[in-house]
Amino acid sequence: MARCSPPLLRRLFCRAAKSASAAGAGAGGTSKKNIVFLGSPQVAASVLETLLVASESPDSSFQVSAVVTQPPAAKNRGRKLMPSAVAQLALDRGFPGDLIFTPERAGEEAFLSDLKEVRPELCITAAYGNILPQRFLDIPPYGTVNIHPSLLPLYRGAAPVQRALQDGVEETGVSLAYTVRALDAGPVIASEKFAVDEYIKAPELLAILFNLGSKLLLHELPSILDGTAKEKAKPQDDSKITHAPKLNSDESWLSFNQEAKLLHNKLVNQNGEPDVLEIKVISTKACASCDKTGDGNEVLFSGNSLLIPCGGSSCLEVVELQLPGKKVTTARDFWNGLRGQRLLKSP
Repeated sequence: MARCSPPLLRRLFCRAAKSASAAGAGAGGTSKKNIVFLGSPQVAASVLETLLVASESPDSSFQVSAVVTQPPAAKNRGRKLMPSAVAQLALDRGFPGDLIFTPERAGEEAFLSDLKEVRPELCITAAYGNILPQRFLDIPPYGTVNIHPSLLPLYRGAAPVQRALQDGVEETGVSLAYTVRALDAGPVIASEKFAVDEYIKAPELLAILFNLGSKLLLHELPSILDGTAKEKAKPQDDSKITHAPKLNSDESWLSFNQEAKLLHNKLVNQNGEPDVLEIKVISTKACASCDKTGDGNEVLFSGNSLLIPCGGSSCLEVVELQLPGKKVTTARDFWNGLRGQRLLKSP
């Protein structure tokens, strides 16, 4: 049994084998195919919502028979255990609480036993956040399909959107791929491209790509559920693989010896939440050169932006920023608040 606490969460999330078995058989002997959805954050909740709405159509060929997500986690200042965004969405939509599974690991025997009782014909993953062992992958006869926010084999890994923006790409996309034991290495069923502008931020782009992925999934589901998708799915070209490891805390620091464009690409990965920086930079523009000049470390103001001198005689325009414990503010309001005080960047 997946560990859940306190009792309220246990009642909501832990297994009930009889209910799972009944759902797997389908209400009233329905011939709809059973799909199990796995996901955790808000972008995954949007995918689940799309699937639930589509499954309610009278001519739908599938039903969502179970949901798998990360266990409740302590959040906010009170450290209260809260369900994942996917679990909360499922509960809000009236999904049976005993069919929302929250294993610590996807290889737990009790969880795999419950999954078998649901009799999934297909599993769909979207930002689930747990490694799927072969024993899991062997259960659904039509396989497990993942929505991955990159154009595979580019940016395999935990942070494909952040790394793509960091690299300053002009185009990215989303892929539907079969899950295999190797990370994001399965055959690609379909993909869709998306043009990236220099001002889009990672959370916004992530939401867009998962929305596109949801639509792509619905379009491809008939072929996935009749088995023809496996025949058309294309193996990935290993010569084009790039990796997207999770960002670490050291990467949140800025070195103004770098060119402004590199710093701008790094900052579009920020999500606006409090961080370790004394001043958090929220949105920026990159300039090849500064129209105004001060000494080497002086931060200036022009138009509606702070101008921070960077490497290669370039300049980073800071449009929005955030002070510790404060709301995001414009560079103009921040500058006005300085009341003539000189602002210097750290060396």
